[in-house]
Amino acid sequence: MTKQSSKTVIPRLTGNYSWVDTHCHLDFPDYQADLATVLADSRQVGVHQFVTVGVDLATSRLALVLAESQPGVYATVGVHPHHVKEVADGDYETLRELGSRPGVVAYGEIGLDYVKEYSPAALQREHFALQIEIAGDLNLPLIIHDREAHADTLAILRAAGPLPAGGVMHCFSGDAALAEAALDLGFYISIPGVITFKSETTLAEVVRQVPFDRLLLETDAPFLAPAPLRGERNEPGFLPYIGQKVAELKGSDLEEVAHHTTANACRLFRL
Repeated sequence: MTKQSSKTVIPRLTGNYSWVDTHCHLDFPDYQADLATVLADSRQVGVHQFVTVGVDLATSRLALVLAESQPGVYATVGVHPHHVKEVADGDYETLRELGSRPGVVAYGEIGLDYVKEYSPAALQREHFALQIEIAGDLNLPLIIHDREAHADTLAILRAAGPLPAGGVMHCFSGDAALAEAALDLGFYISIPGVITFKSETTLAEVVRQVPFDRLLLETDAPFLAPAPLRGERNEPGFLPYIGQKVAELKGSDLEEVAHHTTANACRLFRL
């Protein structure tokens, strides 16, 4: 872990509880030199399962390699909205084949991002709808990326019709109304490290509102390290800080948060 993290006390579970980091990017270059150490350190603090998420064809392949070689690591495949403009002929056929392999537990991350629009919004919407269809064919749950595109995200999900495998609103960034709409669609709400930031009052209200049986936790590592490690490289081993904040907001304890969020992750991803 980082030098700073070694000086902080990561919250520890008691009993036989453990955590699932439902969204991280273990294939990213940030971990090239020390992934084995990162995973070992994470397990030391009770994080034993990791969903490493593809954002394009190349990272989807890498995620699957990790799932096949690292105990407790699971993969997803898909094309992030930033990268849909880079999709080549045949990529989705390849992703469909990858998505059928053992170790792949979800399709994503996919969705819409109107903050920077690395890919044109209209193209994002087209590819989002197409990938929802592929995920349905594979019977995989969806991992949804939604930044400043709430109305269009909901509209496309609703237009897709019933989604039997369900899904999760990754790194949730909306308000209580959006959370309610997502719950109505059968989705889980995933809480990232930003919940620990003092300024994050809207997400805090969402955590209070969403029932325990619909909450997931994620680091989105290497991004969005929680307080007190904000600004550092994030790691799955920092997930307990997120769990601690959720427990505080729920008037609960660390073990209850771990119990529910781990059960939810196992249910959604069939771990």
